[in-house]
Amino acid sequence: MSNLEVIILGLIQGLTEFLPISSSGHLEIGKVLLGNNYQAYDSLLLTLVLHLGTALSTIFVFKKEIFEILSSLFKLKVDYNTLFVLKIIVSMIPTVTIGIAFQQKIKILFSNNLILVGIMFLITALILYVAGGVKNNTKMVSIKNAFILGIIQAIAILPGISRSGSTISMALILGIDREKAAKFSFLMVLPIIFGSTLKIFFDVKKTSLDIDYLSLCLGFFTAFISGVFACKWMVTLVRKSKLINFSYYCIFVGIISIFYGLF
Repeated sequence: MSNLEVIILGLIQGLTEFLPISSSGHLEIGKVLLGNNYQAYDSLLLTLVLHLGTALSTIFVFKKEIFEILSSLFKLKVDYNTLFVLKIIVSMIPTVTIGIAFQQKIKILFSNNLILVGIMFLITALILYVAGGVKNNTKMVSIKNAFILGIIQAIAILPGISRSGSTISMALILGIDREKAAKFSFLMVLPIIFGSTLKIFFDVKKTSLDIDYLSLCLGFFTAFISGVFACKWMVTLVRKSKLINFSYYCIFVGIISIFYGLF
């Protein structure tokens, strides 16, 4: 895969990670259209590096909030921020459990299976449509809700299921305030992404192809820069209740993906 193709995938990742249209699903479509010759493990490595780029863009956008959280932790204060961290930890339990239990099967999912991707896009469309009709969102994220959102995040490992779209939508269905839902959704994934990326790099010797670090770096920085803009845009969209419009887009992409996969 050329540097230009990796840059294109980085743009796809950055622009779709925060919008409720599944970055992993778009990456799989992009890999197929660009003639991807990566095997499952190498494809997952590229996906994780691009996700790492958008994870850092999340840190950049929410740097003030993250600084306040870290300050509370270092001061050993029991306040909103330390409770927020506890909720993040609780949300990680389902994702880590499923990730470890189904590690090999997850790799296979990142192998140009456009029929699966298309079906998952249709499920994402349904979730967004249902959440679009929810009103009166005033609740905080509770420990129980954090665990539920963690389950949804674990399911969103499937390419085509939008992680941000599904977790924010479920938060809205649970009655959680829109801005709090977006903030929790974007921050809850950071430990998972960093942990997964580190593990893949430690296991890099298992890959069957030589890793092109220049291409990975280009994809990483492209995903980071485009991710900053997309993250800020998504927060605005959630605040203005615009998620339902993306359900129609997911239906379109889902149908096209299934058709392309069949023929």
